[in-house]
Amino acid sequence: MNATRIERNNRGAAMKRRVTTIGLLPTLLCLISACSDQGVQPAKPATSSDTPTVASSSTSIHPPPAVQARLRTEPAALRAVPELVTAPGEVALDLKQVAKITSRIGGQVERIHVQLGDRVKKGQPLIAIGSLQLDQLIEEYLVGKAQADVAENSFRRTEKLRADDIVTERKLIEDKGLYLETQARFQHIREKLTNMGVSTAQLDRGQHEDRHLYTLTAPIAGTVVTQSAVRGQGVGPGDELFDVVDTGRVWVFANLPIEQARKFKEGDSGTITPKGGEAVVAPLTYLAPIVDETTRTIRVRFEVANPTGQLKPREYVEVALGWSGSPVVTVPVSAITTIEKTRGLFLESEGGYTFLPIETGREGGGWIEIRRGVKEGDRVVSDGVFDLKNVLLKEHIGAGE
Repeated sequence: MNATRIERNNRGAAMKRRVTTIGLLPTLLCLISACSDQGVQPAKPATSSDTPTVASSSTSIHPPPAVQARLRTEPAALRAVPELVTAPGEVALDLKQVAKITSRIGGQVERIHVQLGDRVKKGQPLIAIGSLQLDQLIEEYLVGKAQADVAENSFRRTEKLRADDIVTERKLIEDKGLYLETQARFQHIREKLTNMGVSTAQLDRGQHEDRHLYTLTAPIAGTVVTQSAVRGQGVGPGDELFDVVDTGRVWVFANLPIEQARKFKEGDSGTITPKGGEAVVAPLTYLAPIVDETTRTIRVRFEVANPTGQLKPREYVEVALGWSGSPVVTVPVSAITTIEKTRGLFLESEGGYTFLPIETGREGGGWIEIRRGVKEGDRVVSDGVFDLKNVLLKEHIGAGE
C-alpha cells in the first residue's frame, strides 16, 4: 500500500517537472531570440564628415583682386617636348690633325730647327739629317739626268737624219730605246727623292751645296708636342723624331645605350661642356655600326671646333643630345605645383580656379607633358601659382579642414 503511494507520488512529481519544462520552452526560446537581437552587433563603419582634403578638393577658389591681378593663364597645347640625353665624354685628337715626323733614310742629326712646344707652319723645316745614302741617291740622280739628256739629244738628231733618209730605221729604233731606258731610270730616281721630301728643283738648277742634308718639314701647321731627337743622334728609317698636332679641331667620344643611340643620326647637334668651361655645340659625325661587346653601348663621335684650345685632349667632358618626339599635350613647367604630396596645377574654371591632380611625362625646353588631368585647350595658371596655393590653403584652414 505504502509502496503504491510512493510510486504514485514519484509519477506525479515527474509529470510536474515535465509540464514545467514544456511551459518554459517558449520563454527560453524568446529569451534566446531577444539576446541574439540585442547582443553583440556587427561593428558599424566609423562615421566621418567625408570632408575632402586640400589636394583632392574640386571646389573653385576665388582669389582676391590683388592676387587675381598677378595671375596669368595660357592654354594647354600640343607641342613636341625635347628630351635630353647626357653621357660622359672624352676629348681626343682629331687624327687628321696629327703628324708623326719620321726619317725615311739612315743618317745623323746635324741641325734641329724647332723644339718642344713650338708652333710651326706647314712646310717649315724641323730637322736636317746628314746621310751617305742621300748622297748616293743624289749622285744617281745627277748621273741619270745627264744620261737622259744625252740620250734625248741623240734621239732627236737621229729623228731628223732619218727624215732626210740619212740613217737607217734600225738606228732610229736603237736611239729611241736608249732614250726611253735612260728616261725611265732617271724618273725613278727623281720620284724616290721627291717622296723623301728632297727638292729636285734645286738639283736641276745646279744648287748642290746642301744636297747631303735630308731636311724634314712639317706636313701640317700645329704645335710640336713630342721631341725625341737631339743633335748628333743617329737615326734609321722609321725612327719617330717629332709629333706635331693641331688642336684647333678635336674629337669628342661618348658611349650611348643602344635604345638612345637609335634616336640620333649623323648631322645631329650635341652640346659639349667641359668642367669649368663654356658649352660648345658640335655636329655628330660618327655612330659606330657595331655594339661595344663590353659595355653593350654605341660609340659616337663629335667634331668640335676648338680655336681657343679650351678643350684638352684626354680630358673628360659632359655630352648632351636632345630630340623631339611626337606632339603631346603640354603646359609650362611653372604651372606645376605640389599640395599635400599631390602634384597638380590650377585650372581656370568659370568664375574661379580649381586645383587638379595630374600625371606628367617628358620635360624639356620649359614645357612638361601632361598625360592625365588636362586636355588640349584647357587654360592653366602659369604665373601666380604660389599665390593661388596660399589662398587655397588659407581657405581650408579657415574651414577647419
